[in-house]
Amino acid sequence: MTAVTDEPARAPRWWQGPPRAAWEEPPTRAGLAGKGIALAAACLAILFPLWIVVVTSLSSRKTIDEAGGLVMIPQEITFVAYRELLSGGQVTRATVISVLVTLVGTLFSMTVSVLCAYGLSRTGSLGHRWILMTLLATMFFSAGLIPTYLLVQTLGLTDTYLALILPSAVSVFNILVLRGFFMGISPELIDSARIDGAGDLRILWQIVMPLSRAVIAVITLFYAVGYWSAWFNASLYLNDQDMMPLQNVMIQLVQKQEAPVGLGQAIKTGQLSGLAVQMAVMVLALLPVAVLSPFVQKHFKKGMLTGAVKG
Repeated sequence: MTAVTDEPARAPRWWQGPPRAAWEEPPTRAGLAGKGIALAAACLAILFPLWIVVVTSLSSRKTIDEAGGLVMIPQEITFVAYRELLSGGQVTRATVISVLVTLVGTLFSMTVSVLCAYGLSRTGSLGHRWILMTLLATMFFSAGLIPTYLLVQTLGLTDTYLALILPSAVSVFNILVLRGFFMGISPELIDSARIDGAGDLRILWQIVMPLSRAVIAVITLFYAVGYWSAWFNASLYLNDQDMMPLQNVMIQLVQKQEAPVGLGQAIKTGQLSGLAVQMAVMVLALLPVAVLSPFVQKHFKKGMLTGAVKG
């Protein structure tokens, strides 16, 4: 005979998800279903435009003409747009420039940010408070666009790749996040290394940075995405079209509604559609961020929350 109890029926363990605190009510089936529907709708809203861009870039001119523009359902898949873009010319050169600027700029920005954050995390360092207050002031007050342009011009950085790196090389917000994380490292660990004869640079390289992989990975991604997506500095400080990075070429392509240099013949012969070229350039611009982000995603919670709360 089955015993009768007053306890309500509970959902299976696999349905309940991870263990919850004693004061939290267990999720209902309706609540879980609502969350699933909301997440599915959010993913669809993000992925559907990307799907259209990718499919259009892989479509033939005939398919695009029949669709009247953007293609949602693939029919004739062709890689002509990517083959023409990567065969040399303006887009290939712009892609190489963007990659080099991103690598060099990220390395320079991370070096300066880590050194500055570590110095500011040692509260007894020389001029610690004044330097920190000066950095904080730059977050709320800036000289403006015209003085910045005149400074870059006076330094002779116009029409040079340094103009794409130096004016926006350091973010005070990223320095403060790194500083907060460094201040969370046990002082006893640093003091013991100092007693053993280690200097500040050795402590930073062999102790602090290995313990700060999460926040360093996140800040590195922030800088890399910023350099890769930047277009304003190039449009402001560069006059030579051959020096333009990929983002500026993409903007020119979309605004002027014309193909980059070297693709006109393929479009005239009917092998390629101008819209397919535009979508292919967008895919090339989004690809590095889409590939790198999943590998750094696991560090976001630990890197950002810990660095922002501590210190």
